[in-house]
Amino acid sequence: MKILNIILAAFRALQRNKMRSFLTMLGIIIGVGAVITMLAIGQGAEYSVKQQIASLGTNVLIIFPGSQQQGGIRVGAGSMTTLTEEDAQAIRTDCPAVAYVSPGTFAGGQVIAGNLNWATLIQGVGVDYTQIRDWDVQYGSFFTDQDVKGATKVCVLGKTVADNLFPDSDPVGQNIRIRNVPFKVAGVLTKKGQNAMGQDQDDIILAPYTTVQRRLSHFPYLRQILVSATSSKSIETAQKQITDLLRMRHKIARYEGDDFTIRNQSDLANAATATSQILTILLASIASVSLLVGGIGIMNIMLVSVTERTREIGIRMSVGARGRDILTQFLIEALVLSLLGGIIGIILGAAGSKVISSFAKWPTFITAFSILLSFGFSILVGLFFGFYPARKAALLNPIDALRYE
Repeated sequence: MKILNIILAAFRALQRNKMRSFLTMLGIIIGVGAVITMLAIGQGAEYSVKQQIASLGTNVLIIFPGSQQQGGIRVGAGSMTTLTEEDAQAIRTDCPAVAYVSPGTFAGGQVIAGNLNWATLIQGVGVDYTQIRDWDVQYGSFFTDQDVKGATKVCVLGKTVADNLFPDSDPVGQNIRIRNVPFKVAGVLTKKGQNAMGQDQDDIILAPYTTVQRRLSHFPYLRQILVSATSSKSIETAQKQITDLLRMRHKIARYEGDDFTIRNQSDLANAATATSQILTILLASIASVSLLVGGIGIMNIMLVSVTERTREIGIRMSVGARGRDILTQFLIEALVLSLLGGIIGIILGAAGSKVISSFAKWPTFITAFSILLSFGFSILVGLFFGFYPARKAALLNPIDALRYE
C-alpha cells in the first residue's frame, strides 16, 4: 500500500499544475511521435526497395558481355561481343543449378498502330523470360518456342505500350509496325510498375530474340543472358557453374580475366536494403534528438518542482518519510510525465505516418519493435533526467526544508 500512496501523491502533484505538466510532456510527445513516424517511413522505404528488387524476377542472374582492354584503356562491361545463342543453350544443359535461361537482345524504335505511335524499347527474349521475371500475361498468350526457332514476327506488349497504342480496343490479334516491320500482338503483360531505378517496366515490347536479331537490330550476338537459379540458396552455385562454363567455352586462360560479367540480384537487393536501413537509422537518430530535448525539459520542471515544494518535503520528512520515499515520489512523477508523453506520442506518430502514407502515396509500416523502442526510450529518458531532481529532493535536510520560504 505504501508504494500505491506514493504513486497517488505523485499524480496529485502533477494534477495541481496540469498545463505545466502537459507542456513538459510535449517534448516527449513530439520526440516519440517523430521517432515512430521516421521509423515507419524508413520501414516503408525498405519494403518498397525489396518489392522493386523482387519485381526483377526470381533468383535472377544477369550475364553481360564482359570488359576488355584496348590500347591500355580498360573498357567496361558490355564492350565485347562474346555472348552467343550457343552459350545460352550450354548454360541451360550443363549447369544443374540453373532452372531457366533466356537469351536477350534489344532494339529501340517507333511503334505504330493505326494512327497512333509510341517510342519504346523492343526487347528480344526467350520463352523462359516470363518464368525468370515472374511476369504473367494478362491477355492473350506468350509466344512459343516455335516462334523463337522460326523468328516469327509476333510480340507481347507491356501495359504502358498497350494503353497508349490501343486505348479503346483489345490489342490481342491486332498488327503493329516496329521500324516498318509488321508484328502481330499475341498478348499483353500484367502491370509491373517502376523498378528500383524508377523506370517504367511496363514501357516495353517483348519479341522472340531471334526475330529482333534478324529483323530489327541485325546484331548476331546476345546483349545479355537472363538466368534463374533453382533456388535462392543455389544462386552462388549457379554463378560459379556459369563462370566455369563460359571461361571454358570462350577459351580463357587461367591468368586472364573474364570476358563477361555476371550480376547477382541478391547483391543488388542487399546493397539497396543496406542503404534503406542506413536511411532509417539516420531519420530515427535525428528524431531522437527531440526526445533528449524533452528529457531536459522534464529535468528542468522537476528541479523547479523540488524548489517550490521544499517546505512540503520538509513536512513529509518530519512526520516519518524517509529519503528513499521522497526519491521514489519524484522519480514516479518524472516517469508518469514520460510514460504519458510516450503513449500520446505513439498514437500521434501512428496517425502521422498514416497521413504521410495517404498524401505522399508512400508506404509506411509501424512495427512492434519501433513501438517498444520508442516506449522504452521514453522510460529511460524519464528515469535518467528525473533521477537528479529526485535525488536532490531526497537529500534535503528536513530542518532546512521546514525553514525554506
